[in-house]
Amino acid sequence: MSYELTGKLVAKFDTVQRKETFKTREFVVEKTDEIGGRTISNFIKFQSVQDKTTIIDKVNVGDDIKVHFNIKGTKWEKDGKINYITNLDAWRIEQILQGGAASPKETAIDNDYLEPLDTFTASSPDAIDDLPF
Repeated sequence: MSYELTGKLVAKFDTVQRKETFKTREFVVEKTDEIGGRTISNFIKFQSVQDKTTIIDKVNVGDDIKVHFNIKGTKWEKDGKINYITNLDAWRIEQILQGGAASPKETAIDNDYLEPLDTFTASSPDAIDDLPF
């Protein structure tokens, strides 16, 4: 399941090579809400992994952003003690422009996953009419 959060980027950290084949990068987003006439700020730390560690490069500290992320949890045991770890794994970032709209270049569909429409060709004029609806 995927989630999203909008806030201000307040920190971004260097990429850390955890193992030879695994790297992570963390960043922090400030989420501010008005509750009962008071302004409440939360600071949420996200991580991105592997090829997603560069998604934070396109935005600057101070920018308003929308983060798309998954929640992942791990059970870790050592010396008879159990610990549970929760990670917010970011996989996409959109820069929010003044007025609240997301940057058009960031919301565009990733064409790496789409087949070009002009590659479809029907074998005969009746082939399109075979659709069951």
